[in-house]
Amino acid sequence: MRASAPAPRLHHMVAMGSIRVLALLIVLVLGVGCQTMTKAQSDRAALTVEASSPVTTRAEPPDADALSPGSSPPPPEEFVAVARLADIHFDYDVHDIRPADLPILDENAVWLKANPNVLLLIEGHTDERGTSEYNLGLGDLRAAAAMSYFLAQGVPAGRMVAISYGKERPVCTDHHETCWAQNRRVHFLAKPL
Repeated sequence: MRASAPAPRLHHMVAMGSIRVLALLIVLVLGVGCQTMTKAQSDRAALTVEASSPVTTRAEPPDADALSPGSSPPPPEEFVAVARLADIHFDYDVHDIRPADLPILDENAVWLKANPNVLLLIEGHTDERGTSEYNLGLGDLRAAAAMSYFLAQGVPAGRMVAISYGKERPVCTDHHETCWAQNRRVHFLAKPL
């Protein structure tokens, strides 16, 4: 009889352990969801431009209906590179626009104003360091910074769509600072409206 007594107790302990693991997973999933919502809410702010220091910008992408009533942004595959739209680059782990890149953005804004029937895709990219989730968020902030700058230059929000690729689409795949600096960028593509 003694040999069969521990079996129910062991079964009960295994069941309780499974419940604890399940509860822990639920807490972790809910915690990640709450952090994401809090981060998205905290990323909303106004445009700040100072000529002598890096530009700090934060904005949310335009609403889907800003493009046209009832439409959603076209897929990125429909956009093409335009030689006149130059990339801008960022320092490590920041989304502030560097003063040296302001003339590039100004030239891009001039081109956008001269071509009013073009929809702009603003891609945010990062280098390979950091987690995928972190880099997607940083890419979002970089794309939003460029979008906010164009808004301040008079480019309508309905003509721009932002997307983050994080570290998933590097232009250089070596593992050193010179290569990483090339990957920390915002890239611009266009498509006719």
